[in-house]
Amino acid sequence: MNAKKLMTVIAFVTMGLATASAQITQEQLQTGSDEQLLRQWTKVLAHDDFGGRKPMTPFEDKTVDYLARQLEVMGLEPAFDGSWYQPFEMIAVTAKPQGGRLTVSGKKKSVLRYPDDLIIWTTRATGKIDLKKMEYVFCGFGINAPEFGWNDYEGIDVKGKIVVVMVNDPGFYDAQLFRGRNMTYYGRWLYKFEEAQRQGAVGCLVLHHNEAASYGWHVCVNGHLSDNLAIYNPDTRNADELAVRGWLHEDGCKKLFQAAGMDMDKAVAAAKKPGFKSFSLNVRGDVKMNVTYDIQKTRNVGGIIRGSGQDGEAVVFCAHWDHLGTGKADENGDTIYNGAADNASGMAGALLVAKKFKEMPQQQRDLLFLFPSSEESGLFGSAYYCDHPAVPMAKTVACLNFESIGPAELTRDVVILGGGESDLDHYYVAAAAAQGRYIYFDDDNSDGWFYRSDHYNFVKKGVPALVLENGLHPVDVTKPNKYPMPVWYHKPSDEYREDWDLSGTVSNVNLVFSVGLSLSNKSR
Repeated sequence: MNAKKLMTVIAFVTMGLATASAQITQEQLQTGSDEQLLRQWTKVLAHDDFGGRKPMTPFEDKTVDYLARQLEVMGLEPAFDGSWYQPFEMIAVTAKPQGGRLTVSGKKKSVLRYPDDLIIWTTRATGKIDLKKMEYVFCGFGINAPEFGWNDYEGIDVKGKIVVVMVNDPGFYDAQLFRGRNMTYYGRWLYKFEEAQRQGAVGCLVLHHNEAASYGWHVCVNGHLSDNLAIYNPDTRNADELAVRGWLHEDGCKKLFQAAGMDMDKAVAAAKKPGFKSFSLNVRGDVKMNVTYDIQKTRNVGGIIRGSGQDGEAVVFCAHWDHLGTGKADENGDTIYNGAADNASGMAGALLVAKKFKEMPQQQRDLLFLFPSSEESGLFGSAYYCDHPAVPMAKTVACLNFESIGPAELTRDVVILGGGESDLDHYYVAAAAAQGRYIYFDDDNSDGWFYRSDHYNFVKKGVPALVLENGLHPVDVTKPNKYPMPVWYHKPSDEYREDWDLSGTVSNVNLVFSVGLSLSNKSR
């Protein structure tokens, strides 16, 4: 047993004693510096004792109870009718193709192996998926976007079929299409599933591409080998959702096209251009998956600081608490995906802002501190909250989200995604200027980051939100960031380290606090 597994066992045996002792006290809140508090909260929430913070595991209890107690110590009120928790039902599904493969036949026969060629799952509450002679259809990007004059589903019937679609949108390849490198929501893999379901498909496989997806194949595999999560509908048992969801490796897609006797590269190139027509691959195959599932409740966590106003308006500060739990071991045998940067650092940032507001005179607007569940598996916690809000969406003036904010060196600039959509821009510009810094509004959202965290569910409800990222120009060029995102993203190596540079993280948290302070006093 490696050291991390041993520590996990010890954590269960001690029944959370380490977690309880790690609570930051009122005295520590009063005497600790911003950086000390950020480090302590991040270190605790990313500790092995929290097991990677997978929802609907014993580690959820550790995590949400810790957050609730910290909010209580600070003096916040419970956000949900006297409770710190907002429970909702989720389904956790583990599905694997029988024999670890899918066989397809057309002009030739091909075998797609799991998980090297594809990774598939379902969100239905069923013991098995058994689909006979399924037809595969290549639908380009799988986009139906009238405002951009683009419909990959025009003229083709995909009902009861499995569609193969490309990740991202046409603008990634041609700056004259859509919004160029500034990816739209149509490029997100979640959208691909949503649209395929609306079109009546029974399954959807998203063709992975490292650059277009902005992450490697390992992210697809690690995120979906087990416990695929979805909000559970007890009335339908999720039977109205796609039977098959999945990612398709480029090598796996080539096998599909080889079975069809077609040129994949030629088809992909054509799909990037206006006027592309989707087509059947004339390839069929059975899809059989063994499925295990569990339906449990998970919880969002929330605390509120009441304002002096009477109109019920609020500013929401948000940071998801979940990560990937335990999974595939890395080269060191490490199986715990601690999620220190993603998103223990974000939770620490939100807690620090809460602490700062509690030390100030009462603001006019309410301040809601929300820690959603299940962001990693599809932004489900924030989606549920936005459908069942503690503060009505019409009364929510902004969502200020903390996502993977540390480590970060101090930079002269601060990068913002999602600019130009609301007057929030002005608040960020002013807050940065007060720090002697400046805002760079990034129009290259090619990785779709703007759509990949909880604030976007607020955006879909009409609530203004921006994404803050660390800048590109360090104040001290001799001290570059030792831990850039590609090193740790969705890997066991995302662990807290004492040599983290948090100078930029502290400044960025204070910048968001300054924005929140302006908004809380009804200046907009």
